[in-house]
Amino acid sequence: MDLIVGFLILFGFLFFTGGAVGILRFPDFYSRLHPAGKLDTMGVLLSASALALYNLHPFSLANLLTSFKIVLIVIFVFLASPTATHAIVDAGMRAGLSPWKKGR
Repeated sequence: MDLIVGFLILFGFLFFTGGAVGILRFPDFYSRLHPAGKLDTMGVLLSASALALYNLHPFSLANLLTSFKIVLIVIFVFLASPTATHAIVDAGMRAGLSPWKKGR
């Protein structure tokens, strides 16, 4: 069980790192939102799954309910992250930010 939790946390942090590097390296506002929305959501899924599994080790009703709350948080992130990313892109379009073009 600890090995699975360790792998999930490791891969979750790899996704977070990839998202941070993508935010820093991509050229414009719109392309930076892609790693922010996608990779951070996957990092939360993997890290929170590891936390929920680790919490279940001494199995009890209280630990089961805590793990269920963690799953509900993951579901909220999966619903809120694409919605927030879309709202930010829409705000950028309304503010007049133009997409990056090669050569500018």
